[in-house]
Amino acid sequence: MTAIHVEGLTRRFGDFTAVDAISFDIRKGEIFGLLGPNGAGKTTTISMLSTLLEPTSGRALVSGIDIRADQDGVRRSIGVVFQDQSLDEELTAWENMDFHARLYRIPKNVRDERIGELLRLVELDDRTDSLVKTFSGGMRRRLEIARGLLHEPEVLFLDEPTLGLDPQTRNHLWDYIRNLNRTKGITIILTTHYMDEADRLCDRVAIIDHGKIIALDTPDALKGRVGDDVVTVTTPDAARIATEVTAPWIAGTDHHDGEVTIRLQSAEKHITELIRTFGEREYEVTSVSIRKPTLEDVFLHFTGKTIREEEATGPNRLRMKMMGRRH
Repeated sequence: MTAIHVEGLTRRFGDFTAVDAISFDIRKGEIFGLLGPNGAGKTTTISMLSTLLEPTSGRALVSGIDIRADQDGVRRSIGVVFQDQSLDEELTAWENMDFHARLYRIPKNVRDERIGELLRLVELDDRTDSLVKTFSGGMRRRLEIARGLLHEPEVLFLDEPTLGLDPQTRNHLWDYIRNLNRTKGITIILTTHYMDEADRLCDRVAIIDHGKIIALDTPDALKGRVGDDVVTVTTPDAARIATEVTAPWIAGTDHHDGEVTIRLQSAEKHITELIRTFGEREYEVTSVSIRKPTLEDVFLHFTGKTIREEEATGPNRLRMKMMGRRH
């Protein structure tokens, strides 16, 4: 059963296209990730699907409801946690939850029970009466997620849910998101530029860059397109190696920033031959390493750049500036 259907969804800001005719479906109960650099169009996509931003063109259904024809219906069926915190720091955890529940006209007996249940779910029941300004970053994110679940949405949008958190807190929050998906059966769509987050959390991932979806599949299937193994060679001869070293067992090569990555099958069988080839052709090699492919390799394979490099480009800085104006 489809929870979200997106068809040719587009958003322009003047002559700049932030989201460019993207199409995808998300199954009910799925954790679906939009992975890409800052400014790639992830937040714009979430904003359109949650009815906060009008599409320029295209069509989308959330829980079977058209995002243009029935915005109120969409909002009743979704929960949203955006990057920027929206909690009232001068209120307690309970008061923040209670205020939100009243906005959704949840009856008092129901909201009291639901608030208690959700605060226990995110392990904040011992801080019910504490002011939010005393909370850590991770505690605030957990409270925001709990608040987004108060009206029992069918779909939960999480926009960069672990942005700015330390690694330990990020791992903790990942566990909450996975548990939430399992216990509540909620469809979750999250945006992230963290490769490990998408790999660990998501059932499927859409890689988005310059407003376009360039690849969509399970994390394992996407990594499988790169090859079984990746050999990374640090060398001033990266461009030469990338073009001159070929073999039937080499799936492809990329080079950037003084490194060449060679995608191949069964690296342990062929590494000796590679090293011998480097020596015979007198390439200057500083180091060689072997590892399994990551989603970073997938992004590099499809774009020719790493996500970090993509974030530093002029078009993406412009995109972020325009997004800032929207807020």
